[in-house]
Amino acid sequence: MTSSAGPRYLGPADVRRLAGVLDLRPTKQRGQNFVIDANTCRRIVRESAITDADVVIEVGPGLGSLTLALLEVARHVTAVEIDDRLAGLLESTIAEYAPGQADGFTLVHADALRITELPAPAPTALVANLPYNVSVPVLLHLLALLPSLERGLVMVQAEVADRLAARPGTKAYGVPSLKAAWYADVRRAGAIGRNVFWPAPNVDSGLVAWTRREPPPTTASRDEVFAVIDAAFAHRRKALRGVLREVFGSTEAVEAALDHAGVDPLTRGEALTIEQFAVLAEGLR
Repeated sequence: MTSSAGPRYLGPADVRRLAGVLDLRPTKQRGQNFVIDANTCRRIVRESAITDADVVIEVGPGLGSLTLALLEVARHVTAVEIDDRLAGLLESTIAEYAPGQADGFTLVHADALRITELPAPAPTALVANLPYNVSVPVLLHLLALLPSLERGLVMVQAEVADRLAARPGTKAYGVPSLKAAWYADVRRAGAIGRNVFWPAPNVDSGLVAWTRREPPPTTASRDEVFAVIDAAFAHRRKALRGVLREVFGSTEAVEAALDHAGVDPLTRGEALTIEQFAVLAEGLR
């Protein structure tokens, strides 16, 4: 729970000290770049619009920089950390830097891609500096797993942020854009400089905000719709009639489904909205 005595934030010296305690050398394999700038953490929390009524899930808390900022505002923070050493240190860091908020913190030592449930309370928001190498799969997994999530703000590689928030007909539009749109309205929420991380990454970072909405009305299942999306972008530059025929069978069946969706057979997948893909999947069942 929040307290009148707010958490102390981690600065560059704190981050390096904690890393030294673990003899930690950040690895690219797990996308480890730790935020060393307190103002960036405050900005992420502010942009996320969480309140003291929210239960936040954070994936990849690392050394706890963003975790401490979240604990200052949220009712509860559940942090999911895969790394053994980082998970082993996080609770003592919270006890040291945010003793007044420690009761509102839960650590889950697990792979976020493999979790099938979380301890109570049910999360209402996802706010995280997601590991860049698995950011899209983690986001989609949690959106599917946790219907209680109402909104979120995640920091990802800038190029991935562009893809998640892209609109039909744009160069960045594709599978991540469409699958995220099944669950939520997604938008870009700003850029993050490289110098707020240790070590500084070789890529730019971006913020993506999303708000949960109902999936498009359709008699097709989510898996069926996603299968059509995957097929449509297997050969991005090809017309839908050709790429769907490779996966779903006869030209007649595919053209009937396209007609059902009101889509020209020579259209490419990048031109369709998630609603159109949902109707198209109905016709291909």
